[in-house]
Amino acid sequence: MTARDDGGPAFAHDPGGPFPQQVSGITVRDYFAAAAMQGLLAQTPAGSQPRVADFASAAYTLADAMLAERAQ
Repeated sequence: MTARDDGGPAFAHDPGGPFPQQVSGITVRDYFAAAAMQGLLAQTPAGSQPRVADFASAAYTLADAMLAERAQ
């Protein structure tokens, strides 16, 4: 099984720089998915009861598409 491209750390840093204790945090894939989730939720009609799992799946589908396009 091949590993999924997660884009690496979203907020990369130089370990030899002025803040060596800084951690990488989330991946680019997670960052893209969070941004996609925000957009999806903003389009949801007030009072609707969508399945949360559907939003999460759609957000990561969009994130994977953004990573694929980024690799072009």
